[in-house]
Amino acid sequence: MKKILTPIALATAMIFAAGTGLAADIKERSAKFPIVNAIDHPQGLGAQKFVDVVSKKSGGKIKIKIFPNGTLGGEQQVAAAMQGGTIEISMMSPAQIVGTVKEFVVLDFPFSFANVAQADAVLDGPFGKKLMDYMPAKGWVGLGFMEQGYRSISNSKRPINKLEDIKGLKIRTILNPLYVDLFNALGANAVPMPFPELYTAMEMKTVDGQENPETSVDSSKFYEVQKYFSGTRHIYNPQMMMVSKKFWDTLSADEKKIFEEALVEARDVQRKAARAMTAKSRKVLTDHGMQLNEIAPAELERMKAVAKPVTDKYAAQLDPALISAFHAELEKTKNLK
Repeated sequence: MKKILTPIALATAMIFAAGTGLAADIKERSAKFPIVNAIDHPQGLGAQKFVDVVSKKSGGKIKIKIFPNGTLGGEQQVAAAMQGGTIEISMMSPAQIVGTVKEFVVLDFPFSFANVAQADAVLDGPFGKKLMDYMPAKGWVGLGFMEQGYRSISNSKRPINKLEDIKGLKIRTILNPLYVDLFNALGANAVPMPFPELYTAMEMKTVDGQENPETSVDSSKFYEVQKYFSGTRHIYNPQMMMVSKKFWDTLSADEKKIFEEALVEARDVQRKAARAMTAKSRKVLTDHGMQLNEIAPAELERMKAVAKPVTDKYAAQLDPALISAFHAELEKTKNLK
């Protein structure tokens, strides 16, 4: 009887542990999670969901504090601190780390993704995993991709209806050479700077405008210093959830599993929220006096043609096999809606 009861008791305990989501090897931990956007931005919503799921699955043992609005610095500053292990977790555009992991530049090739369904399929599939496999050697671990959205141009001078309307505008870009080359090729004067400095730069007329999705313009109240938003949708930006490798290496297998499961739950919530918020943000912008306009497909094709030499320049710097794999994934997913 004793031999029968013991396995039953053990099985019962294991079922209970699985049901509560509590893994066996979880330590008391604390971690910092800075983001550059506000907590009510889709980036902040994804971060909060991730934190909540980790807390629940760890039984409250793993405590993660979010630092919104760039309070711990710009994204490249945060990325460097993660390599050193002084910041544990963050979420940012992969474009922010191409200076270290050059392969991520493929995600910035202009006008690559036809729609978000295609982007999701490429990022969540083998190609997205292939890109994240480059990260540990550089001090980070990639957990997965969320969404920032399609980048478009806002400015205080004029609406952009055709390629020539971009000429001469001082446009802030992220600290990424492809973005600088792209906007210079389109006829703008590209001004790279960290995101936390952008509002003041537009207020002081240091720059005429910037390029970000509607949700970022809304959450950062750029409508206070910008008049026009034009739907160029020149680059689709994912957001990447990443962890300091130094921190990751201290986690047990059970703790790593919690982080990975939390990413999936947070990703699905965040993407849905980001897409719903885009429409809401567009209304907020118009309610605050911004003029929004779409751009004719023929003009977008002209912009794409001007951007092609920039794409070719950066593609030539990468392994041809990676470029072929990227194009193969785009072709395989081109009919997704």
